[in-house]
Amino acid sequence: MTSAQCQETAEDWYNKGNTLYGQGKYDEAIQAYDKAIEIDPQSVLAWNNKGDALRNQGKYNEAIQALDKALEIKPQLADAWSQKGAALRKLGKYDEAIKACNEAIRLDPNLAEAWNNKGSALKALGNTTEADTAFAKARELGYMG
Repeated sequence: MTSAQCQETAEDWYNKGNTLYGQGKYDEAIQAYDKAIEIDPQSVLAWNNKGDALRNQGKYNEAIQALDKALEIKPQLADAWSQKGAALRKLGKYDEAIKACNEAIRLDPNLAEAWNNKGSALKALGNTTEADTAFAKARELGYMG
C-alpha cells in the first residue's frame, strides 16, 4: 500500500465507490465501499450503497445484510428501507417488502422509488388496485424506472 493510499479517507473510498457504481462496475464499487467501511464502520452511506450495488448484482440476501447494517446505524434512512423492500420482493417475501416500503414512505413520502417498489410487491400479491395506486404515486413523484 502506498502512502497515498494510507491517507485516503472513508469519504474518498465512498466517492470512488459511487463513481464505479455509476459506471456499472458493481464489484469494484463494493470493494471501494468495503474500504470506506473498514476505515469508518459507521459510514451509513457506504453500507447503504454497498447494499444497492449487491442488489443490482442479484445478491439479495447480502444486500439485505448491508442495508440492515445501514439501518442499524441510521434507522430513519428511507432509501435503505426502500432498497430493502426491493430486495425482499426479489426473494418473494412480498409482505416483508411492503412493510419495508411502507417504512420508507413513512419516513419520506416523496421517495418515488419506494412507491414503485411497493407497487411491484403489491402486484406480485395480486393486489392490482393498490399496486396501480402506488405506481401512479411513483409516476407523480417523477419515477422513471
